[in-house]
Amino acid sequence: MSVQTLYTAATGMDSLQQRLDTIANNLANINTDGYKASRANFQDLFYRQEMLPGIQDQQGNFTPTGIAIGLGVRVRSTQTDFSQGAFKETNRPLDVAIVGEGFFQVLDPPTGQLIYTRTGSFNLNSNGQMVIGSALVGRQLEPAITIPPDATNVTIGPNGIVSVLQPGQQNLTQVGQIQLVKFINPEGLLKLGENLYQQTDASGPPVLTDNPGNQGLGTLQQNVIEASNVEPVSELIDLITTQRAFELNSQVVQAGDQILQLISTLRRF
Repeated sequence: MSVQTLYTAATGMDSLQQRLDTIANNLANINTDGYKASRANFQDLFYRQEMLPGIQDQQGNFTPTGIAIGLGVRVRSTQTDFSQGAFKETNRPLDVAIVGEGFFQVLDPPTGQLIYTRTGSFNLNSNGQMVIGSALVGRQLEPAITIPPDATNVTIGPNGIVSVLQPGQQNLTQVGQIQLVKFINPEGLLKLGENLYQQTDASGPPVLTDNPGNQGLGTLQQNVIEASNVEPVSELIDLITTQRAFELNSQVVQAGDQILQLISTLRRF
């Protein structure tokens, strides 16, 4: 067993640690509204080719296999699962869930750019505009929607039409239209934290901006919010298998160190 064995096992331990970090983050966000679970994907590293396959023997026959020694593993990517989360009923009129595909778009004040979220927990700012409910930054829903201060009831339809009931009126008055956006590769979005995403070259710009329910976009459901789509049982199973794999790689490191010490001792004689 060579020093390379130690380095190979160490790559396994490092990659498994990153997988463990991903699982820990999923479990930590199991109650985070709109959170989408992540998955760590592995790939093997380079190979030391000691004998290439297809070499001719003395009789001119091609060998069916070669000798290739792998040099370890690394995390290839972390993929985001954008499958639908369960719905939690809140009976709060400004809580809205997307049923199907799509993202809300909000304006980020520090950068002036549009960013995106699946979390439809909205509040009103001092001007009566719908904003993402946050104690840190007031990010306004785009297109902007203002709720009159005398509104006694707010209704958000499946198609995104926002209507209010005002004193002295029997009919609802439309005050705005919520729009959704869709990306060809949502897994390419940059995670910003706070349940927010930013477009990248991988995600591309929104391929569709339209009213909910149009052209394959999801519809809206009022008085509910989308919960995290983390599956606790699956995460716990992944946690156990990751822990066992980490222990195995640790044992390889220990065995390799013991054999190297033995070889060093034998060379003294």
